[in-house]
Amino acid sequence: MIHDPSSIGRRLGAMLYEGLVVFAILLATFLFPQVILSGFGINLGGKLLWLHVFVVLGIYFIWCWLHGGQTLPMKTWKLRLVDQGGGAPRPLQAVLRYMAAWPSICLFGAGLFWALFDREGLFLHDRIAGTRIDREATSAPLDPPDHHDRGQKKQKRRS
Repeated sequence: MIHDPSSIGRRLGAMLYEGLVVFAILLATFLFPQVILSGFGINLGGKLLWLHVFVVLGIYFIWCWLHGGQTLPMKTWKLRLVDQGGGAPRPLQAVLRYMAAWPSICLFGAGLFWALFDREGLFLHDRIAGTRIDREATSAPLDPPDHHDRGQKKQKRRS
């Protein structure tokens, strides 16, 4: 694993993809049951609906982080959630990260902008939970492909 604070683009790309996965999860576990319940005349209040969303997404994220350190988008982008020592996150860290991510993202992304000023490039919810997202060693950095090719061509010409 490589701790790469410059990988904010990779992390934001994974978050964008994560939005699609979260939409599908909420469609299956939230919208369909609500449609069925409303067919029977059962309407849940707004606070109970938000609690349902919070619990469903919490189960998804925390379970994924504790079982391999990756959600599907994190696997695709070759990212892994680890603790500050590079090991698997502890259950309390995963819960704390999930709970801190809500205000971090919902307050106009303030916790994401935090990474621009953090000395290690961590999001605020990672700083709070004592976790970080590392790039797998087998993945390439997000530099333009021609940038790497030019550097290799220049080295070959000099040889």
